[in-house]
Amino acid sequence: MTEETGAGPLQGLRVVTSTSFVAGPLAGLTLAQMGADVIRLDPAGGPADMGRWPLARNGRSLFWAGLNKGVRSVAVDFRSPAGQELAAALITAPGEGAGLFVDNTIGRRFFSYDALSARRPDLVHVHIQGYADGRPAMDYAVNPRYGVPMLTRPADVDRPVNHVLPAWDIATGLLAVSGLLAGLHRRRVDGRGSRIDLALADVAAAHVASLGWLAEVTERGQDRPRLGNHMYGAFGVDFACADGRRVIAVAITRQQWRDLVGMTGTAAVFEALSGVHGADFDVEGVRFENRALIEAVLAPWFARHTGEQVLAAAAETRVMVGEFRSPSEVVAAFRRGEETDVLIEVDQQGIGPMLTGTSPLRWDSRYVPPAPAPDFGADTEWALAEVLGLSAAEIGRLAGEGTVRLPVPAA
Repeated sequence: MTEETGAGPLQGLRVVTSTSFVAGPLAGLTLAQMGADVIRLDPAGGPADMGRWPLARNGRSLFWAGLNKGVRSVAVDFRSPAGQELAAALITAPGEGAGLFVDNTIGRRFFSYDALSARRPDLVHVHIQGYADGRPAMDYAVNPRYGVPMLTRPADVDRPVNHVLPAWDIATGLLAVSGLLAGLHRRRVDGRGSRIDLALADVAAAHVASLGWLAEVTERGQDRPRLGNHMYGAFGVDFACADGRRVIAVAITRQQWRDLVGMTGTAAVFEALSGVHGADFDVEGVRFENRALIEAVLAPWFARHTGEQVLAAAAETRVMVGEFRSPSEVVAAFRRGEETDVLIEVDQQGIGPMLTGTSPLRWDSRYVPPAPAPDFGADTEWALAEVLGLSAAEIGRLAGEGTVRLPVPAA
């Protein structure tokens, strides 16, 4: 957080991370946005995700810059015993708000809970895994395993459709934050440390099951039908507008349904259909069962109105209507000043102005402006001096030996 908005609620906490890709960096980003001092430990040769797409025109990773805003970057040679000792010392450094670690590493025993807790017994360590048995995994491979692509594909397409949003990675990153803070609370209550293991595949399985999707199969003895853009269990589907735009209209509650009927001027039609079919369209499940009929009745109204007219009409009601937009259209709306303030430009070192997002949490009704991501290794010298108390001569020796990597001064 910034001086303008005041200290964040996690000010005074120092969290060390050693992560890459989505879940772990998102955990660090989330903690930093709430005021924690987050130190990202990376191998001296560079992290695995430092060049991940999408890229800026100059080849710098927009992905890395977006997910590492406001954290510190420390580069250490994990292959050398001296580098491993430095990394462990940073993680287990003294301090009431320190001794907090998040990682998703595989095979680095010096980062294990057993090794680190021997140095600091009250360590709170969140270890992110692919599978609970230690096998690696990633969102795009876990998602198919638990059936989601079989539900998202259109009714007339046999090939499954794997969505592009890494939803399980995102959920895992946010659960890692919850686990870390819960472990910290326990430590403050009884002084105990915590080993917290969190598997991406378990996150997917648990949430799919908690939504009732698996219990539904056991009850009905079969998978639910492919519905395309129809919302399951209620009424919601996309419509084509007069100008070629597409919108999705959703009516879950009785009032939303009545507003949708009123907005489209179809009340008399549905009253007649209710009598013919013996269907009470005020009931959510009945609307779902009659979704094709409802869609056919409503489609002509949408076809006579532009997307802008539909959105304006819906704004006067409780009906939930969303316009389908491309990323370029979102950017254009941002440039016109028509987007949410959670989208913001930061001056990112090595990239320039970069459109990104800040934390969606509003403290005292305000969004908190984000800090840019650091250059790789930019905070190595600071961490060694301020956290470990090493002298300039000692830091210079470590850099000369290749144990740490210091940033190259700009020409």
